[in-house]
Amino acid sequence: MLVESPVLELDDIQHFLISRPPARTARYEFLTFRQPDGGRKWLSGMLDKVGIAKEVGSNEPDSRWVTIAFTWNGLRALGVNEASLATFPEEFRQGMAARAEILGTTGANHPEHWVGGLVSPHLHAIVVLFARDITERERCRIEHQQYLSRCPGAEILSSLDLEAIPPFSYAHEHFGYRDRLSQLTIEGTGDQPTPGSGPAIKPGEFFIGYPDESGSQPISPQPEVLSRNGSYLAYLRLEEHVGAFRDFLKEQGRTPEEQELIAAKLMGRWRSGAPLTLAPQKDDPVLGADLQRTNDFNYGTMDPYGYGCPVGAHIRRMNPRDTAPNMQQHKMIRRGGTYGPQLPEDAPEDGVERGIAAFIGCASLVRQFEFLMNVWVNDPKFEDLGNERDPFVGTQDGTFDMTMPKRPIRQKMKGLPAFTTVRGGAYFFLPGIKALRYLATLANGS
Repeated sequence: MLVESPVLELDDIQHFLISRPPARTARYEFLTFRQPDGGRKWLSGMLDKVGIAKEVGSNEPDSRWVTIAFTWNGLRALGVNEASLATFPEEFRQGMAARAEILGTTGANHPEHWVGGLVSPHLHAIVVLFARDITERERCRIEHQQYLSRCPGAEILSSLDLEAIPPFSYAHEHFGYRDRLSQLTIEGTGDQPTPGSGPAIKPGEFFIGYPDESGSQPISPQPEVLSRNGSYLAYLRLEEHVGAFRDFLKEQGRTPEEQELIAAKLMGRWRSGAPLTLAPQKDDPVLGADLQRTNDFNYGTMDPYGYGCPVGAHIRRMNPRDTAPNMQQHKMIRRGGTYGPQLPEDAPEDGVERGIAAFIGCASLVRQFEFLMNVWVNDPKFEDLGNERDPFVGTQDGTFDMTMPKRPIRQKMKGLPAFTTVRGGAYFFLPGIKALRYLATLANGS
């Protein structure tokens, strides 16, 4: 049934997938509820701290905005009844760890190696505490710990502290690539798409209870008060092997200029953010920083053979743009940040973990996140490549290659090493504001 797209209920949506708060630091705390009453008490006391999408842009957001989401086991631990739990999709009920073969998280990326208790059935919730700086984050941590101690059975399984890395004038990750360049627009938010980012996307691709890009409204978990305005989150903790990456560039490139070109070919952008499709020969930092220009390109007519941006490059695999069908139905919202200390230039690998802890927000884990991981990231035959995986996010074990088309002879790097390792992951449900209140007032088995 085709339905008109209703107005987004921004007063009932958590801010997390609408906009980022002005925070340079955050803390992820993964919780378990040994007693349902204690879990509900904890949630009741957190409701007023949760950021609401309606407040985005209305005034300066509070520096301690909170985001709360639950696993399927967490909903059960709070008292959601079995009939309601059964209406959630199978992939969410199973959890990310059980989907490892589908996702391609095998070998060193397999859940048996994950840390932080993220594979445990006792993982029930995540609370994200945003803060402007480390001092504020520490104050948030202490306040939340004190509050948890008053909620019987509500405990922290593990935690992860995040903070931006310098320079702070733009977002980037440990490999040095400029981040947050390709931003989608959701229909109903009032935001306008930047050139090249595609038309605004139907809200049903991200929030439950709205029409999606097919023109229909998918069946929602029940009761409606629990699912409406909610989203699914796929969480990934990705360790970045910065020293190994730098060593690889030095092995492959004879000069610093050659090394930077190889780094750009692997990503599809120069580290400044300038896309290879628009700047194939030389970096253009001004272009990279200009959001009105840096995404204004396609592959089908501007770079069909990958002479600029290789077909197997990270950004081309993650967003094939005009070269893949039904792109509007495979787009997702990414949130997250960096963790761990910055590795100084020319310093060897120091054994300290650093990386990205990211969330992928969507309304269908199967059609969006799992499709991306299975087909675009880890399928060796993506776009007829033959034996390649995403050079950064794909599971690499030294048996896959990277092709860089070039006239007259293409260049192939064989046996790509792993630049990243999945250290943890989980599926969460991000409820709307009314749903959080509903969960806080449940009786066991309601």
